[in-house]
Amino acid sequence: MTAGAARVVADGWGWRYAGRRLPAVRDVSFTIEPGERVLLLGASGAGKSTLLTGIAGLLGDAEEGERSGSLLVDGADPESRRGCIGLVLQDPDAGVVLSRVGDDVAFGCENLGVPADEIPARVREALDAVGLDVPLDQRTAALSGGQKQRLSLAGALAMRPGLLLLDEPTANLDPEGVGEIRTSVERVVAATGATLVVIEHRTAVWADLMTRVIVVGADGGLLADGTPDAVFGTHGDALADAGVWVPGHPVDLPVLPAAPAAGEDLLATRALAVSRDRRRAVQRDLDLGVPEGAATVIVGPNGVGKSTLALTLAGLLDPLSGVVEAAEGLCPPRSGRARARGRHPAAWTSRELLTRIGMVFQDPEHQFLTQTVREELAVGPRALGWDRERIEAVVDALLERLGLTGLAAANPFTLSGGQKRRLSVATVLAAAPAVVVLDEPTFGQDRRGWIGIVGLLQEEIARGTTVVAVTHDDDVVRHLGGHRITLIPARTEAAA
Repeated sequence: MTAGAARVVADGWGWRYAGRRLPAVRDVSFTIEPGERVLLLGASGAGKSTLLTGIAGLLGDAEEGERSGSLLVDGADPESRRGCIGLVLQDPDAGVVLSRVGDDVAFGCENLGVPADEIPARVREALDAVGLDVPLDQRTAALSGGQKQRLSLAGALAMRPGLLLLDEPTANLDPEGVGEIRTSVERVVAATGATLVVIEHRTAVWADLMTRVIVVGADGGLLADGTPDAVFGTHGDALADAGVWVPGHPVDLPVLPAAPAAGEDLLATRALAVSRDRRRAVQRDLDLGVPEGAATVIVGPNGVGKSTLALTLAGLLDPLSGVVEAAEGLCPPRSGRARARGRHPAAWTSRELLTRIGMVFQDPEHQFLTQTVREELAVGPRALGWDRERIEAVVDALLERLGLTGLAAANPFTLSGGQKRRLSVATVLAAAPAVVVLDEPTFGQDRRGWIGIVGLLQEEIARGTTVVAVTHDDDVVRHLGGHRITLIPARTEAAA
């Protein structure tokens, strides 16, 4: 049985994380009535995810931070209402609890005491709703980022909550997956009447489903609150300037041309098969080229092996079979028999990779090493032995370019999702590698952050840097131009 639709009331509410000087969100007041469908917007770092986590009752006690004002769900502290709240977090890995798909989706139901004979039907119904067509005993660790996002949503839907909170639910999904998630959420809220709050930069996808738009201000309070037509129609220009993605507002960046067909390939593959587990190939027989001094974008549906190919091109995964070869000018100096092996990036040392191929991972936190944003940006340049003056100049320029100057002393792990992504891109660019490989570089970006990252990549291409980007974002593909690699699902052994 579905819990009754929840009512959410914030009255001057705010939260400051322990160790941070300024609050993540402050002085927020609103009332969300039962059954309302709310699109929660704001610039990156405005505190949207913190607010959503607070509504879910998961921010913790006084050791975790300091709260102000009040925030209630059905008249009670959110911590006491967790059983009626379903939350899907921005980080797909954060929502995965158990090692098998079926067990993971069933986990919330079991905690709520749903009768055991009802759970299997709920699990299958939820997986069908989000379009995750994998065996129930599939290992969750083997899922792609987009598949994990669907899994997390399935787990929330199976609980049939009275309040459904979604933080960037389509950020890692291919276009087909975006449509499936949007349709499944619409179906669920129509059937259950649940209250819905969604944080999403793809505003055009969700606007017609929503009854209300609330925009959180970066300096506290609300920038706007009303129906989608009223908010976007009255405040569209101001919201776009503040970093909000407003439907119909284009970005002011050039569209780069396609890569010349006769250009030299800086990286090339022959009969390449790629795998994460060294056993099962997700793609095979790949004969590809990465043109020098241009963008190569890797596109395709979730789970097709885009990230695995990117990691292999970057020299961080060994090919399962076949080879990845670098052009002579990119290779580290070697002599004798070592010279042939030196054509393969997977054989290079970490220092040799540092100035040649840099990798921006899908999960930004996988590459953070230090305690402050400034120190993080200096890691690569210090490893290369640059002098202090040169390091500071590079770090200051990147902080300014990507809107991180005010966060230079912050711990990287306390940043918002969009800020973490900008930092992860900047840490790789700081070492000025000849090739930059990026996995979903615009994930979780507001309008200003997106323009900053894509504009910076365009500048890198103009300087001769070779860019490889895995993306589901059609606007990234269009603005980077270059060369496109489209992956399709590999045939199974039985079908081969």
